[in-house]
Amino acid sequence: MQKNRLKVLMIASEAVPFAKTGGLADVVSALSRQLSLQGFDVRIVIPRYYSIDRSGLTPVEGPLGVPLSFGQEWTAVYETKLPNSEVPVYFLEHEGFFGRTGIYGPKESEEFSDNIRRFAFLCRASFQLCKKLEWIPDIMHSHDWPAGLVPVYLYSWERNSQFKDTASVFTIHNIGYQGIFSKQDIHHTQLSWEHFHGSGFEFYDKLNFLQTGLLNADILTTVSPTYAKEIQTAAYGCLMDGILRYRSTDLFGILNGIDYHEWNPETDPYITWNYSLEKPANKAKVKKLLQKEMGLTQNPEKPLVGMVTRLADQKGIGALCYPLYGRLYDICRDLDLQFAVLGTGEAWCEAELKVLSSKLPNLKVFIGHDNRLAHLIEAGSDFFLMPSKYEPCGLNQMYSMRYGTLPIVRRTGGLADTVENYNETIGGGTGFMFDDLTPGAIYDVAGWAVWAWYNKKKHINAMRKRAMQKRFSWE
Repeated sequence: MQKNRLKVLMIASEAVPFAKTGGLADVVSALSRQLSLQGFDVRIVIPRYYSIDRSGLTPVEGPLGVPLSFGQEWTAVYETKLPNSEVPVYFLEHEGFFGRTGIYGPKESEEFSDNIRRFAFLCRASFQLCKKLEWIPDIMHSHDWPAGLVPVYLYSWERNSQFKDTASVFTIHNIGYQGIFSKQDIHHTQLSWEHFHGSGFEFYDKLNFLQTGLLNADILTTVSPTYAKEIQTAAYGCLMDGILRYRSTDLFGILNGIDYHEWNPETDPYITWNYSLEKPANKAKVKKLLQKEMGLTQNPEKPLVGMVTRLADQKGIGALCYPLYGRLYDICRDLDLQFAVLGTGEAWCEAELKVLSSKLPNLKVFIGHDNRLAHLIEAGSDFFLMPSKYEPCGLNQMYSMRYGTLPIVRRTGGLADTVENYNETIGGGTGFMFDDLTPGAIYDVAGWAVWAWYNKKKHINAMRKRAMQKRFSWE
């Protein structure tokens, strides 16, 4: 083992393949794996949720005491290695906080009432774990609001401890989720009223975990250059734009990479028929398999549009399929295409998609999480729709391009940084882009892609090759 390697602890609420609700989980694991390959001593700590099977984990000897509220909570710690890496992953076992179904709430659109205690516990426990392991990181890298208290703990409780030389990095994966709680619950964090004002908790007379992370971390990063600019504006900053403009010299937009070991059509075990840029023929077989599994007519001539998404307003779902407003029904009725959707989220959207799929034979919907089906949709679709209201980085458009599936995206955040718009004169580009998030704009861009499919097939094939050549790696 190399000596004097830079030590980095990743503190997060989720990490694949153990727990995932969105791209945060992908990034934490992929970034950790890549930093490890580059010589860093990287470790991850997350909660052990009820869904994580501990039978394959190794217990760390002895309990861990974690100061919280007016006393101390006790946790067991388990350990394993991140797959395909040497990165240790530590799991905090606390049945009272994490022995339940769900990460943030019983459903994706709901929150547990004790989240302030659950994630304050995660933040405090990260320090106690390092002390127990006698491994003090050079950098504590916290991700999104659930880890937002790490910087303030570092510079308050741990200022004169073993962590006196440790620096902090805070990454914003999605500024729309901030961890806002009643100020009367500050005692759960073991921070005082002095911290309520002095450490940046105060947010319209409430506590804000993300805000205190933004104000206390040494360095702020977010997940694409365009998003770093957008969140410094009132339109995208979710009331944090003033703080981010104030800290603009400490804020860096770094485009997320993707894990090319997991997302690779040449080796992907989920798609049955592997293919490559040089030998692309099997993509048609994967499309046929996807059509069969989703209950669509097995017709290679029909363009197939896929979506794998969280069914939430951020993803542009309202403009796509809100009753009496969205245009998904019109798209499937008017355009000669097929549509396959995988996702879960807001109850109204799940219900509306079920209604629409019952009326439209060319629209099929699977409500839920299914990693194999997600891979199959990425590989078997011809186009991949992401009409996001905002998109900090987005990973699916990068997955899609790797599989020769052309993204249809709104020009925002990381989508603007990764997709090149189609030029119908010369056949350039890697996808189809639009600007205004309106039902009409989504309808028009879908129509544009379908028109190109039927009328500019050489362009489509050239775009596929160009997209598959793109690399968005962590290197």
